[in-house]
Formats: sequence, structure tokens, C-alpha cells
Amino acid sequence: MNYTTLKYEREGEIVRVTLARPEKRNAISTPMIKELLAAFDEAEGSGARVLILTGEGKAFCAGMDLEDLQKIAGQSEGENREDSRRMARLFRRLYTFPRPVIAAVNGAAVAGGCGLATLADFTLASPEAKFGYTEVKIGFLPALVSVFLRRQIGEKHARELLLTGKIVDAAEAYRLGLVNEIVPGEKLAARARELAASLLAVSPESVWRTKELLSESEEEALDEELERAAESNAEIRGTADFREGLASFLEKRQPKWSGR
Repeated sequence: MNYTTLKYEREGEIVRVTLARPEKRNAISTPMIKELLAAFDEAEGSGARVLILTGEGKAFCAGMDLEDLQKIAGQSEGENREDSRRMARLFRRLYTFPRPVIAAVNGAAVAGGCGLATLADFTLASPEAKFGYTEVKIGFLPALVSVFLRRQIGEKHARELLLTGKIVDAAEAYRLGLVNEIVPGEKLAARARELAASLLAVSPESVWRTKELLSESEEEALDEELERAAESNAEIRGTADFREGLASFLEKRQPKWSGR
């Protein structure tokens, strides 16, 4: 497949997927979501045993693309629901991918980008990396990421990040359990390959079955929660606060919330 929003590279039994919209800080667009799903399918079908996910340029992923955000305001309820479910499929696919996934976070990972960075089995971060689920700052809802975040770092820490929308540095992300290792930026790619090599040294059947066990143990609950989250994600797009939050964000001004 010819990818336009990412780079797909295979080195032996390792596949490297690089978000490649550096001029947009690798922001998530509808084409990128479709291409990431296709890349994951290609990687699984290739027989590769490890997937590395990273970003090109100074950012890992800045969240949703501004052009896509602008379109949301004019979408129908059905279109919003379709959008939400598409993103839910992406997050679920990454979280339950049958081979180990390593995220090499080279810079800012915000909102949906933070989801991509932290849903991997291993998250390596440069000291310059920043993490945050900033949806509440624009009247949006971090519904989909909340499904996974509670499982990863616990209810209390998840509430703090999701309700405040604050940005944390790599050291704080490590303390919270979002990050496995902090690696100097110039060594990040090499450390990701080194970790991948250690995964290739163990039994592929054992790794595959372990990932399957971890995924299947809560598959039903995960699907139910994601469906509810996708519905909530779609519903909030029809609120006055979301419209105001989006407008103020695009106009670079302080929002005037109405609580509706």
C-alpha cells in the first residue's frame, strides 16, 4: 500500500511505522486513521514479530488535525458517531495488537496522540516528550482514552489527568506509569530496536499467546465500554460548550462556557 500520512518500513522481523506529517506535528486526520489501521493489518499479515510506532520531526502526535476539528462542527449525528467508532477501532486495534508494540515517543503526545503513545505495550520517551489528555480544555470528551487509561494507571491518576487536561513531562508520565523508560532523544530509536531485539530472542508462540490471554480476559468488557464511550464522544459534539470550545481554540481566545 502507498501511504501518504505515515512511513511503513520492514527490517527483518521488525516493522517500523512512523507518523509522517511533521508540518502538522503528526496530527491525526481521517486518512491517517485509515492508514494506521491498514498498516497494522499489513504488519500482522507480514509475519513480523515486533511493531515500533514513532513520529517524524519534533512531535510524536499533536492530537486531531485542525481541519478535521473544523469539519466536526458541521457534521451530522450519524457522521459524528461514525467518526467516534473509527477512532475506537484504532485504539482497540493498537491495544490488542497480537504482536508486541513499542512506542518511541520523540516529542509531544497530546489528546488522541497521547492515546497512541500510551496504548503500546512499551512506551519509551525522550526527556523532551510531553503527555496530556487535553480534551476538556476545548469542551470535548476524553471518552475513548478513558476506557484504557483507568486500566493502565488506576482510577485516581486517570481522573486527575482527564478532568484537568493538564500536560505532564516525561518524568511525571514515568511516575504515573504511562511511560516505561526515559531515553535520551538521540538514543531513542536505538533503544527501541534494542528492546525489539530482546523480544525477538524469546519464544514467539509464548509472546503471542500471552498477548492473546491479556486481551481476551477483558475483551467483552472492553467492547461494551468502547461502544458507550463512542456514543458519548459523538453526543458531546452537539453541545454548546463543544462548539464554543472548538471556536475559541481555532480563534486562539479564551472560551466562554455556558455549561450546556
